[in-house]
Amino acid sequence: MHAVAAPEIKRRGFGAIDKALAEGPVCIIRNNRPAYVVMAVETYREMEEAATLARVSASEAELREGRVSRGSADDLMTELAGE
Repeated sequence: MHAVAAPEIKRRGFGAIDKALAEGPVCIIRNNRPAYVVMAVETYREMEEAATLARVSASEAELREGRVSRGSADDLMTELAGE
């Protein structure tokens, strides 16, 4: 991951990170510490989709293993209200 210092962004604007973004996410350094990560929208969407698929797969595995009971939405709301 490439790093760009915050003062460089102040001086050059988006141009400071555009070139680095072509090679992947960019870490923004502020006060000598990593502060932010900037990435292309396509990269973010791919990560979001992968995370969603992982959650669905985990839920399906729990259902197959019998760790999840099937019930109605009302049952779920009652259970959540009791927590």
